[in-house]
Amino acid sequence: MDVDAYVAAHNADWQRLEWLINRGRKLSGTEADELVELYQRTATHLSVVRSSSPDPQLVGRLSSLVARARAAVAGAQAPLWRDVTRFATVSFPAAAYRMKWWWLGNAVLGNLLALALAIWIVHSPEVQASIATPDEIRELVDHDFANYYTEHSASSFAFQVWVNNAWVSATALMFGIMLGIPTVFVLLMNQVNLGLSAGLMFAYGKGDVFFGLILPHGLLELTAVYLACAGGLKLGWTVIDPGRRSRGQALAEEGRAAVSIALGLIAVLLVSGLIEGFVTGWVHTTWLRIGIGVVAETAFLTYVIVLGRRATRQGETGDADLRPDLAPVSG
Repeated sequence: MDVDAYVAAHNADWQRLEWLINRGRKLSGTEADELVELYQRTATHLSVVRSSSPDPQLVGRLSSLVARARAAVAGAQAPLWRDVTRFATVSFPAAAYRMKWWWLGNAVLGNLLALALAIWIVHSPEVQASIATPDEIRELVDHDFANYYTEHSASSFAFQVWVNNAWVSATALMFGIMLGIPTVFVLLMNQVNLGLSAGLMFAYGKGDVFFGLILPHGLLELTAVYLACAGGLKLGWTVIDPGRRSRGQALAEEGRAAVSIALGLIAVLLVSGLIEGFVTGWVHTTWLRIGIGVVAETAFLTYVIVLGRRATRQGETGDADLRPDLAPVSG
């Protein structure tokens, strides 16, 4: 093997790998992926050199480079608390804030759809009759709607709601890769159910009961669903228009940001589930129930706006923190 020719052919890769190693924790998610790829490629180069032309100087250089790259890729793990703190204060709020216009669009359009459907139901006895008989609707608005929140123990109901909402949000988010079509379906079904319940409750003079039971948990829960749908639609749009990035790179980056949103929403939906399980059906003072929901919603939006805006100004995108720990220098 011609050593000089081999070095000339691959030296750019080796120099790039060394540069990535020296960057340490300043690597972006894409650069971390590149580091792994170049590490594997350089390890192959080392094997070729050892078997074909055991040049001591080149073997030493590549051995040192591979060892440092291995340490960077599989080095000592950062403390769990540091990863959790960074995720909670940087990755998740940055990903959510970056989606703000998609998020707001879902909320506005979704609620306009629910409002239009509710108004149609209220003013159309024919539509009401197509949904259920008058006796069935009366049973729903007088008993079933409120009893839904108390027919099970608070803890089991909160857990059931949390799991269901987390699954719905994950579906809307992750299946956005299919051009966002499943995400649109999830959003439509969510708003149709909301509009249907509101329309029947208002048609029978129970609008105050509807808002008194929906707002405590619904403010935060719907906000989480709109955010999940925003992430799913953004992912779907990236398939269609990746912008200046390659489609693979764009999908990788948006996919990692979607994972950040999904993990963050697990905690958000846990809070809304606890409110629905322990507050909505069991706190009998309406203003207090709604007040708890407003406080939770305000706290979440403030958290996203303050921390998310700060993180995005620092160049964060919500891309999952897949960067390696600082590599030890050897050789």
